[in-house]
Order: sequence, then C-alpha cells, then structure tokens
Amino acid sequence: MTSPSLAHPEGDIGQRLSAAMASLSPQELRAAEFMRDHLADLGLYNAAEVARLSGVSKATISRLYRRLGFGNAEEVRDHVRALRSSGTPVAADGPVSFASQIERESLNLHAALGALNLPEIAPLIAGARRVLVVGFRNSYPVALHLRQQLAQARDGVSLAPLPGQSLGEELASLDGRDVIVVVGFRRRPELFPRLIAATSARPTPVVLLGDEGARRYSTQVQHFVVCPVDSVTAFDSYAAAFSVVSLIAAAVLGENLRVGRSRVAEIGLSYGELDELERF
Repeated sequence: MTSPSLAHPEGDIGQRLSAAMASLSPQELRAAEFMRDHLADLGLYNAAEVARLSGVSKATISRLYRRLGFGNAEEVRDHVRALRSSGTPVAADGPVSFASQIERESLNLHAALGALNLPEIAPLIAGARRVLVVGFRNSYPVALHLRQQLAQARDGVSLAPLPGQSLGEELASLDGRDVIVVVGFRRRPELFPRLIAATSARPTPVVLLGDEGARRYSTQVQHFVVCPVDSVTAFDSYAAAFSVVSLIAAAVLGENLRVGRSRVAEIGLSYGELDELERF
C-alpha cells in the first residue's frame, strides 16, 4: 500500500524530506534517509544513481521525488543547485578535499582579480570627499574590513548600518563629491534592490562588490566588482573578496602615498598612546 502524498510540499528539499519521514513506506524511508545524508550530491546524481546508492528501486526514487513535489530527477538537481548558488548551506557527504578547495579558491581568485579595474576604482575612492561603505548580513564583515583598511589610507571613511542606525541619514548628506561602496553577496536582504535604486538615483558614484548574482545590479552602479564565493564546502568562501579588499585599499593608499604614509604613521602613534596593540 502506497502512503499518501504530501498535499503541498513546501520549503527546500531537506525540509520536505523531514516533513515526509513519518508517512513514508520502508523503502521510501530508506531512500529518504540516504538523500538527507547526501543533499549536496543530489545536484549531481540522476534517479538511477540515487536508487543504486540507497539500495532501492528506481521506481521508488521516482515515486519519492513526486511525493516531495518534484517531477523528476532533473528538477531535484536544479533545486539543489539553485540552493547552493543562492548561498544556502548544502553539506557534502564525507570530508572535504583540500586539493579541490584549493582549486576552487584559485578559480575564484583568478576570476575576481582578472576583472578588477583598479585604475578607475582606486582614484575614485581616493579622491572622494567621503566614502560610505555599506554591507548587510554575511556581507557586513567584508564591508567592515574594507572600511578598516581604507581608514588606514585616508580619512572620511564610514560604515553603515551601525547598530541602531538607519541608512537614510547617511545617504542624505552625500553628493557627487562622495563615493558609496556597497558590499552585496548572495542571500542579500529584501531591501537591497531598494538601496541600489536609491543610490543610483543620487549623484554619488557607487561601487558594488558582489558575487555573480549581483551582476543584475551592475547597470545601476558606476563600477561592479565581481568576487566569486563558490566553495566545495557547504558554506561560501570569501577568500577572493578579502583579497580584492586588500588590493583596493592598497591601491587607494598608493594614489597619494605621501599623505597615506603620514596618516599610517599618525595612526601608529595613536595606537601607542592608547596602548591598543600588543608589543613585539
């Protein structure tokens, strides 16, 4: 006897599997447990491979896919790939290969650095009256680091949003003499398109750092810097993004090296006066 189907499957495939477990037949349950333990691999396997690896028939897999709301294995693969590209953690089975991660990071770095237009971006940031760096959620640590690095090279660099802060007052005082650097990696908040629309309507130049999915906003900003975050692990990697931040900050420092060196020296003296850093 076939167990009843889920009326309206909702959520990602992991959530659908969890919701269905109690109502599955023994063979379906065996397949579902395998799928739940190998979610990342479902982006690669066809129905026959899932059947073989889980020890059930292909008909059982096809029936289970339909119960979960998928028409076939291709829909499952597309769903899992979409989850991964959106930034949703999808864990792979077994230990991660260091060699494959190194290869992935190398590809990310080559893509990011090969497309980085420092000759235009660095003078823009260096010559601005003020620089506002904006980042949300997982983009915030990258934005915070960029602000910290730029603050070594020049003054007038601020970060938003700070705790308890809204963006309106930060944008209101900016004009064409300033620059906004928006850091927007995937799993961007709902307000992100509105932020880009609001900044593009102002005379202030905008530099956008983001993954390939942020390219949809590239026509609304002056400069788009792509930083791939693809990883062989369940989580995105920001190695390329932090490398780009380092290069941008160094290039801004190099735009007016005398002033930059003087500022770095003054900051060093302030560190000493406040005894903020460890002594070697």
